[in-house]
Amino acid sequence: MSVIPRRRRAAGAAALAAGLLLAVAACGGGGSGTTAKGGDTKAGTGTGGKVTLTFWDWDPNIDKVVAKWNAGHPGIQVKLSNPAGGDQLVAKMITAHEAKNGPDIAKVEYQSLPALVSKGVVADITDYTKDTVTKYDQATLKSTVFQGKVYGIPQDVAPLMLFYRADLFAKYGLTVPKTWDDFAATAKALRAKAPSAYLTNFDAADPGWFTGLAQQAGANWWSTSGDSWKVDIADAPTKKVAGYWQQLVDGGSIAKNPSFSPQWNKQMNDGTLLTWISGAWAPAQLGGIAPATKGKWKVAQLPAWTAGDPTTGIWGGSATTVTSDSPHPEEAAEFASWLNTDDAAVTEQVKQINVYPAATAGRSLPVLQAAPAFFPNQPDFYAEVKKVAPSARSFPMWGPDVTVTFTGYTDGFAKALQSGGSFTAALDSMQSATLADMKKLGFTVG
Repeated sequence: MSVIPRRRRAAGAAALAAGLLLAVAACGGGGSGTTAKGGDTKAGTGTGGKVTLTFWDWDPNIDKVVAKWNAGHPGIQVKLSNPAGGDQLVAKMITAHEAKNGPDIAKVEYQSLPALVSKGVVADITDYTKDTVTKYDQATLKSTVFQGKVYGIPQDVAPLMLFYRADLFAKYGLTVPKTWDDFAATAKALRAKAPSAYLTNFDAADPGWFTGLAQQAGANWWSTSGDSWKVDIADAPTKKVAGYWQQLVDGGSIAKNPSFSPQWNKQMNDGTLLTWISGAWAPAQLGGIAPATKGKWKVAQLPAWTAGDPTTGIWGGSATTVTSDSPHPEEAAEFASWLNTDDAAVTEQVKQINVYPAATAGRSLPVLQAAPAFFPNQPDFYAEVKKVAPSARSFPMWGPDVTVTFTGYTDGFAKALQSGGSFTAALDSMQSATLADMKKLGFTVG
């Protein structure tokens, strides 16, 4: 089965077929070849036979992890840069690739990887990762392996969790909601008790959290049959999620401002907002968002549609990729493997950026027995994440133009919030924009 744009099939099919957008449904683990072995004798961009690799990554404190590598690998030095994060970094990677001046290594969120594979931005590193891939379970590997070829080393998994202000829940006599019905009732009760406070906000600026909620509800936005794609962003599970949040917004139960804005940061810091639906990586961000709240947050399982159901979605989760522009793919793959599977490196990542490791052994490291620095009041933080991680559900496959889909979210839902319009109509606009772009790119869409 091949899911390649029609216009590329004649001249480009041979080059593209190895990794193109059979996406996650056709993934398999492993590859052939040998793991890279770095050393001082390799020719490179530095002096004295040293290799200097450029690494694009937006994680706070990742420089401390890179410093650990550099101290132990004098022959392969890594130079860190943070040009952007998330979708913006993907756009910069594409632009840099077109100019033939991309980095050697880059952090990429799982949903963005298929598009970067299809555009030839990231390299097939199968020959350098035979040993590395044995350190992951198949469910984790499938996000980075396409048609049996490895295009990235998984860094973390990011199940959606409910982060809540334990002190304010106690102050207002609130119980942590276990179902979405409970969540709605709690949001309404809080407004009655504290009119200046909100349980949470609806964020129309970042689609990550909403996508995770759709996944939890059972949505499948992309699928394939033969050479044809199906796009179903406005499917029944996603409409259920949109309708639920529309009621909360229309009823005035939750705030409407975007996350990661100065206003939102202030509200998170001063107690206006009592919860944050976020990925397991949130502790690494809260220190910068709400510094006055250290030790006041706790984490709980995401509310369920059916009581007792542990299913959750994901928000983010990333891989370390080697770009096709790198003149040193073997050394770059060695660093990517070390970063995400070496016990000392993974331990340092947990300490510095609060990842929940993707590598199987990483999830049993002693460092996970302690709380993240921002959550000193919850020593079982990672134990709570571990409970739900096996039930974290992504889409079975991501589409080839996720950036367009996500832009459709920010455009459509922002307009709906401003005008009091329909969230379902916003989903329809996402669907239309995604279909139009895929057809423009030459994909067959049924």
